[in-house]
Amino acid sequence: MDYISLIGIAAGLSMDAFAVSITNGAVTKKVSAWLAFKVGLAFGLFQAFMPFIGWLIGTVGAEFISSIDHWIALILLGYLGIQMIVESRKKDDDGDCEQTDIPLRRLLSLAVATSIDALATGVILPSAVGASTVGLMLLSVGTIGVITFCFSFAGVYIGKKFGSLLSSKAEIVGGIVLVAIGVRIFADHMFFS
Repeated sequence: MDYISLIGIAAGLSMDAFAVSITNGAVTKKVSAWLAFKVGLAFGLFQAFMPFIGWLIGTVGAEFISSIDHWIALILLGYLGIQMIVESRKKDDDGDCEQTDIPLRRLLSLAVATSIDALATGVILPSAVGASTVGLMLLSVGTIGVITFCFSFAGVYIGKKFGSLLSSKAEIVGGIVLVAIGVRIFADHMFFS
């Protein structure tokens, strides 16, 4: 098994979750270890679960997954980003610019949106890293999940640090970042793959 490639794939897959975690940390009024754990767990589980599902679907479903994953990411992240921007504008009128927690529904939507492209990755894991058995595949997706958890957990705290620098504009910037990630995923799949 090629552990170097596996770690590289895991780190690459976790970058969208890391960016969204930073955004969530930036717009949350009080960041706690529980919040960072919750974000890390959601993103880590979905980043591990999606490649496993992709592996189970196999090469038959890979073409279908890769034909729609960018649309799903664009729609979900675009919707959530625009919703965040709109909510920040409403809160500006009330004088409260940051969320106190991340609603479970939003967190799960973000986790799905940032991990949907990992479905196709599951199809290539056996050839890319040598995960040819169920045990090696579980080790591979577990590694992806743990690395994503670590990046996401840290991202919440990094976001809080930068969010305090942005002050009242953090939620607007966060919404723009979510929309930009959705557009980047879409553009990568449509024009550069």
